[in-house]
Amino acid sequence: MNDPVVTAVKSNVLDAFLPGADPSELADDTPLISTGILDSLATVRLVTFPEDQYRIAVAAHEASADHLDTLTQIADLVRSKLQP
Repeated sequence: MNDPVVTAVKSNVLDAFLPGADPSELADDTPLISTGILDSLATVRLVTFPEDQYRIAVAAHEASADHLDTLTQIADLVRSKLQP
């Protein structure tokens, strides 16, 4: 079953940072920041997607590879912010 948050984040990453890339090459656990796929500027841009899409606030300490390195980590962060 596809996770809708992971699917939305993956679509954004592919469109914004990896145009033309084969979607099947970007797995949910592919490291994005620690491998250099996304640099620091791209990471800042990446943070704006869940903030805008899900109306959440990502704290400065969360805008790091510890929380945003994979699609799964990003989705987990989003879900944690959406929980009451």
